[in-house]
Amino acid sequence: MKKQRAFLKWAGGKYGLVEDIKRHLPPARKLVEPFIGAGSVFLNTDYDQYLLADINPDLINLYNLLKTDPETYIAESKRWFCAENNRKEAYLDIRAQFNDTDNVMYRSLAFLYMNRFGFNGLCRYNKKGGFNVPFGSYKKPYFPEAELEFFSEKAKKATFVCEGYSETFSRARKGCVVYCDPPYAPLSTTANFTSYSGNGFSLDDQAALADIAEKAAMERDIPVLISNHDTTLTRRLYHGADLSVVKVKRTISSKGSGRNKVNELLALFHAEKNQQHSPLVSEE
Repeated sequence: MKKQRAFLKWAGGKYGLVEDIKRHLPPARKLVEPFIGAGSVFLNTDYDQYLLADINPDLINLYNLLKTDPETYIAESKRWFCAENNRKEAYLDIRAQFNDTDNVMYRSLAFLYMNRFGFNGLCRYNKKGGFNVPFGSYKKPYFPEAELEFFSEKAKKATFVCEGYSETFSRARKGCVVYCDPPYAPLSTTANFTSYSGNGFSLDDQAALADIAEKAAMERDIPVLISNHDTTLTRRLYHGADLSVVKVKRTISSKGSGRNKVNELLALFHAEKNQQHSPLVSEE
């Protein structure tokens, strides 16, 4: 199967890691993703059903529109990709309107436009919930028509929900497999580029997610695969899992020199593994 690209640009997107992730995902009827992001794993796997969640309502509203009314959404969004809109003034005007309205269709159209015309495809909100990514200055932003059409077709097998990871885990049942792509744990104490939702994802969240994953595997027999930076912290958090390391190219840095390959950790929690571990005893 040809690898499918997401229609959104996404910092930390998993397109380059899809084959590694698929190799580590156990067979199941349904894939559950508490951090859907741009959806590369969803787009490149073949499960009977999908439960896909994120705490960003703009993202989930857009996905639900693409599922329920793809023709209208794709036709309308295409009109935004014109030379007139590829100016800083136009971008800032659309961004301001986006931040002032609750209209789901307008916000969903503006979200895709800002993703492609904004700087580096970033998705970032200020503390008041205002989208604040600057203009990107690209020669001719690409309109991802084929990618939108593929997503809308695949979305027929999916349910999209806006909620936190613990709620999504509580929906999982035996016969599901869970894949988690949380905001990255920092590589160092100063590297805190881990928040896109506006309310952040703390070290406490990283620890709570590992705990929920281990419990889902051990107590409910639901395997969970988590990807994250390979650090001392994540190895400690995922000590009850099977750990694999893959190399991935980072693209968050705006400087080319900052886009080095770093190690990514794939941690698989599953019942057989956990029977060999006591959750109360650290192996350090």
